[in-house]
Amino acid sequence: MKLTLLASSLPDGAEVLQEAEVTGLACDSRKVKKGDLYFCLPGLRVDGHSFAQQVADAGAAALVVERKLDVEIPQVVVSDARAAMSYMAQCFYGYPAKDMRGVGITGTKGKTTTSFLVRAIARQAGYKVGLMGTVCTYIGEQEEPANLTTPDPIDVQALLSRMRDAGCDFYVMEVSAHALDLRKLVGMKFDQGVFTNFSQDHLDYFGSMETYRKAKAKYFDPFYIQHAVVNADDEASKAMLGRVGATTFGVSMPADAYANEIEIHESGVSYLLNWRDTRLELHLQISGIFNVYNSMAAAVACLEMGMKPEDVKAGLEGVKVVPGRIEPLPTHTPYRVILDYAHSPASLESILKTIREFTKGRLICVFGCGGGRDKAKRPIMGEISGRLADFSVLTSDNPRMEDPMEILRAVEEGIRPTGGEYVVIENRREAIRYAMQMGEPGDVIVLAGKGHETYQDVGGQKHPFDEKVVVRELLKEMEE
Repeated sequence: MKLTLLASSLPDGAEVLQEAEVTGLACDSRKVKKGDLYFCLPGLRVDGHSFAQQVADAGAAALVVERKLDVEIPQVVVSDARAAMSYMAQCFYGYPAKDMRGVGITGTKGKTTTSFLVRAIARQAGYKVGLMGTVCTYIGEQEEPANLTTPDPIDVQALLSRMRDAGCDFYVMEVSAHALDLRKLVGMKFDQGVFTNFSQDHLDYFGSMETYRKAKAKYFDPFYIQHAVVNADDEASKAMLGRVGATTFGVSMPADAYANEIEIHESGVSYLLNWRDTRLELHLQISGIFNVYNSMAAAVACLEMGMKPEDVKAGLEGVKVVPGRIEPLPTHTPYRVILDYAHSPASLESILKTIREFTKGRLICVFGCGGGRDKAKRPIMGEISGRLADFSVLTSDNPRMEDPMEILRAVEEGIRPTGGEYVVIENRREAIRYAMQMGEPGDVIVLAGKGHETYQDVGGQKHPFDEKVVVRELLKEMEE
């Protein structure tokens, strides 16, 4: 593709210093191939402009830059290289999203579950569906691993292109606040934009809750979405409303869609969904009040797109589990083990309160906090587990480049004042073993924080660590 054609996709124009033929796109200097257009992205730690000569030597066809560089290679000078990457990637791959209907979901919690539920409904309604999110990518029925909640624009458009070419006519995506702040999706427009909720997370990046909230709110604009589906019960919903037509949902009036007759039990939730003149009696196989909200978000988004109520009901009721989200593990023991991705204060509180409702014995919580992330939430999560669990096992999560014990000492600061019983076992495998060995009939052990992840990041290296496998192995060892 000609460089001038790619540059013509930029709404604010660009200065093309020399024509070139582009055969691929790249934003990682280590992965540049001959013929690639390389985007020189300014970053927090490194500036992509500093790799210009390196990528030219590697065979790059041209550069996208924010300032003209003294390098003998064709260049496109733009005001915002990150935004340019999104526009030009869409052009390069032939604007794949325009050939499909799309739902994008944002919120601190619930994005993954809601996206799986939307996928289930859309498949029931006869669509061939692509999914892009935290747990995995689906291209129709083909499942692939995922690396980021919302990938970089080149990967987003490449995946959407593959979905379109595979015959998908519908896609659903998780839209992170980071993606919005980094302009990963500028130029795309979703049929429905969904807001699930807002609570503390990612303050290591955003610095304050207000900045984080504003990043989420950017999405709820005609620039990104045609229509919004917004959780009216969340206080932050006010920031998401007013700029685009919206349908609100909640557990009571005066939301446009509301749930009543809610029953939460160990094996799922039941409620009556009221939307316009439609009344849907739903019996879900996934539990928790948060899944009332997640399923309402999915249902309303699909109903607003014209899907039939009977397809919404069948789609939702057919979902048995979402990977790593309140997922019961098959232990065949007198106690139960539940896996959950809860890694923020609000999500940990939600999962513990939910499981408390059907715990006959003790509630035992195994958790830690990730390194290199929001440090302020560590004592908060300690306080939550100390207050809501009968016993807490504090352990390592993904310490990354931090000292695991330093992280755990911060968690201890929050749990000590509660008087809750706890033990610190840095080794996560041994922490899980400890919890399982103390398990008695009626107890529920919650493994919080890792969820669907199959690795543990220690010292910047990802080591295999799948808690489903770990639990199976420990059960076998304990039987011997």
